[in-house]
Amino acid sequence: MIPWLEKHTPFPPVERALAQPSGLLAAGADLSPPRLLDAYRRGIFPWYSDGEPILWWSPDPRMVLFTDELKVSRSLAKSVRNKGFEVRFDTAFEAVVDACAAPRGRQGGTWITGEMRAAYLRLHRLGHAHSAETWRDDELRGGLYGVSIGRMFFGESMFARATDASKVALVALVAHLRERGCPLIDCQMDTRHLASLGARTIRRAEFLHRLEALVHYRAPPGSWKGCRQHADVPS
Repeated sequence: MIPWLEKHTPFPPVERALAQPSGLLAAGADLSPPRLLDAYRRGIFPWYSDGEPILWWSPDPRMVLFTDELKVSRSLAKSVRNKGFEVRFDTAFEAVVDACAAPRGRQGGTWITGEMRAAYLRLHRLGHAHSAETWRDDELRGGLYGVSIGRMFFGESMFARATDASKVALVALVAHLRERGCPLIDCQMDTRHLASLGARTIRRAEFLHRLEALVHYRAPPGSWKGCRQHADVPS
């Protein structure tokens, strides 16, 4: 059994999360900005489908990308340099979320429910959630979005309408985060796609230790809209 959270019920310790399904911690509560920010600071994130209550997760192990471990393949490096992509930040956050929410392939639904969409739009307006967008010929071709707290970035979702477009956004995001002194991206779940880009799993205890050290840096929220650049392969 997992606990049911009312509006003001605090999260239980993440060590109480289930082993199967991995990391399921609690259900209920809401997606208000204070609740979401508190969750991220504790290594917890929401993930659920339409028709389900809000489900809160803290898996063990945890998939992360250290910004100095990004893997850029030869083909991706060519896409970064030669495909005419430009990466902008926070100029089309809503469009990025909507593109990430669109069904893909044989998938019939999405975990980015209307409630989740509204919640992250609120976080964006407050300067906590950001998008990295890949543009070409002034059209949005790919991107990703997530939440920034202190010196941590919590990745949520990515999409591509052109080959490597989401990966190019990630390359630019990593360069941007390194400039801001952010060494770590939370990728949440273990996937082969993320592993191919250099992400790896670490034990939850290690993740929480690193998280505690990074989320309390003074980095006031605000728009990244002025951070417009051509994507480049970080050294």
